[in-house]
Amino acid sequence: MKTILPFARPFYMMAKPVGAACNLACGYCYYLASNGPLPDRSGGRLTMSDEVLECFVRQYLECQTNEAVLFTWHGGEPLLVSQSFFEKAMRLQQRYAAGRHVDNCLQTNGTLLSDEWCRFFSDTGWLIGVSIDGPEHLHDAYRTNRQGEPSWQRVMEGIARLERHGVMWNALATVSKATVSHPVEVYRFFRSIGCRYVQFTPVGANPASGVGRVEAAEWGRFLCNVFDEWQKEDVGEVYVNIFEATLANYMGVTPGMCAMSTLCGHVGTVEWNGDVYSCDHFVNPQHRLGNIMRHSLYEMMHSEQQQAFAQQKTIGLPSECKACRWLFTCHGECPRNHQYLCEGYRTYFEYVAPFMEQMMNNEL
Repeated sequence: MKTILPFARPFYMMAKPVGAACNLACGYCYYLASNGPLPDRSGGRLTMSDEVLECFVRQYLECQTNEAVLFTWHGGEPLLVSQSFFEKAMRLQQRYAAGRHVDNCLQTNGTLLSDEWCRFFSDTGWLIGVSIDGPEHLHDAYRTNRQGEPSWQRVMEGIARLERHGVMWNALATVSKATVSHPVEVYRFFRSIGCRYVQFTPVGANPASGVGRVEAAEWGRFLCNVFDEWQKEDVGEVYVNIFEATLANYMGVTPGMCAMSTLCGHVGTVEWNGDVYSCDHFVNPQHRLGNIMRHSLYEMMHSEQQQAFAQQKTIGLPSECKACRWLFTCHGECPRNHQYLCEGYRTYFEYVAPFMEQMMNNEL
């Protein structure tokens, strides 16, 4: 996998072949709070057409200036499409790559990972992100299907298949009200299943109906406790997204985590129908940039509307943020949270500062 920082610049797109359609109905799903093109939650869905797929692949590759290009397939649940869809996508990538190296990664809830899917991912070298929140009793608190049935066992079976077929995978862990008070248990769980990359994402300011929302102080304590556990023996062995992003900002390097970058607006979303939005967390009419069947992806992602969206992390910050000593590593966090988690981040940054300063000065 040559492209390991999927959300660094120039710009990247999350492609959603079935939009927000999903076979699960997680309680904290932020799509439920969206005003965008949501699916029929009774199970109906629409799929990206061949025409939209080809237009997206062609335009996306034409926009890239790097020799290595990463395609990110997202949902909803992208494995609701057939394997032939992604086979077609890869043929199109080769047609339009113009000599560039192309990688693919896909985020899944893990419940549909069959041996057939895993053989395909192994044969083609895909990286798979699996949404799993921790051990069974914590994961199943919110990650259920529409009938309220748990998903953990099926996710673990999917991970076992990925391992059996030698597929690269990482964990995408949502920190919710269920998990936030169990930081050590959650972290040790990921270590116990051999996970070497964990992305922690808090349920912040905008989940549907406030379900699973964590308080800022809880988030800060969670990060500090996970950091203690990680620091004991896993530095350099286990990648935790926020720790790596914090260190990158100390070193003056753009982090591979858009929420902690100086600007955002460089990770857009293309929906199943070709509609393009400023960000996957802002799939609503106000942040619709156009449609790739009628507009250039390059023009949309470099439009005045998108540049204004990107600038909200700087000119849109409140005075408290601008005066904060941790602004250099937080950069206002993700705009969707409206500084809701500030207290927690301040606690975390204060706690890890000695370690980060030693790492910056090569003293560890």
